Amino acid sequence: QVQLVESGGGLVQAGGSLRLSCTASGRIFSAAIGTMGWYRQAPGKQRELVATITSGGTTNYADSLKGRFTISRDSAKNTAYLQMHSLKPEDTAVYYCNAYDRITGLEVWGQGTLVTVSS
Repeated sequence: QVQLVESGGGLVQAGGSLRLSCTASGRIFSAAIGTMGWYRQAPGKQRELVATITSGGTTNYADSLKGRFTISRDSAKNTAYLQMHSLKPEDTAVYYCNAYDRITGLEVWGQGTLVTVSS
């Protein structure tokens, strides 16, 4: 079964940048991982889409985040990245990685990594 581990969260000042990483491990090979994505959940709010990327590299972003956030992946490393620029206090949230496991047909979630943007 695929497990996802996120890293790269932390505290950053408004206007700063962070890069999150999400690595898939377990009984996998690169072709077993389909679309990967990042979602976030701010305190008191529902989880929302940040960005997704297919195994072929097609990306999709939340409209409000286009231009500031960039998703990418290194399929050889089973890793997805989220580069975040010009961070705002409203970007403060727990960021979750998501991946589609083609073997089981299930979506897998990471444990989340906290991003805090101070004003």
